[in-house]
Amino acid sequence: MKITILTLFPEMFEGFLTTSIIKKARLKGLAEIEAVDIREFTDDKHNRVDEYPFGGGQGMIMKCQPVLDCLKSVRTSQSRVLLMGPTGQRFTQAKARELVKQDHLILLCGHYEGFDARIRAYVDEEISIGDYVLTGGELASMVITDAVTRLVPGVITEESHLDESFENGLLEYPQYTRPVDYEGHTVPEVLLSGHHENIRKFRLKESLRLTLQVRPDLLENRSFTKEERKLLDEVLEEEEAKAEALLRSESPENQENLE
Repeated sequence: MKITILTLFPEMFEGFLTTSIIKKARLKGLAEIEAVDIREFTDDKHNRVDEYPFGGGQGMIMKCQPVLDCLKSVRTSQSRVLLMGPTGQRFTQAKARELVKQDHLILLCGHYEGFDARIRAYVDEEISIGDYVLTGGELASMVITDAVTRLVPGVITEESHLDESFENGLLEYPQYTRPVDYEGHTVPEVLLSGHHENIRKFRLKESLRLTLQVRPDLLENRSFTKEERKLLDEVLEEEEAKAEALLRSESPENQENLE
């Protein structure tokens, strides 16, 4: 697949494009990724790409002409154009899986106080990576490029995706490596047992536990399997018992006994 990033700061992508998984995907010819300088398309004699907003207000607004001329220079009938912006649809793993099916993605990065609103008529959708405001769209475009590129077949093994957070609607279970004991913190015994079925159940249970603790919203509309329902009930009982034990340890009677 091909990803074209339209930006005022192509130099921001130099390290990004030559590191880790992105570098691997490019070297293997599985993904073509480029950063195109919007400023090269301005017809302003002072090389400006922005102007003051009509009606007054703070900051500068990116003009239609350089942005859209840059877009037209790379857009084809196979392109899908995404505008990076805080008012867009929230980017998710499901969205990444949808986008990886495209032949050509164009990611449009804003800067200053944003785009002339008429630019939105020339894009397919606006995407946000979270409920916060960045200085520009470059970091957001890197996040999307990374998330999509790693899903391109052949970039990493398909098995590596299967248990990752959000792939099955749950957060990924905790993982451990050597040593078995680090300053009194030990690896769960089941992971050392070599019993694959017990390890699978343990990991699923811990995945449910972590999701319940950190992102309970992911469980609200989930269709649980019988096994997941049973394991989640066990998690709820265990967490309730921990909470009760903590309350007992902090009760006035126990505190008096400790004094």
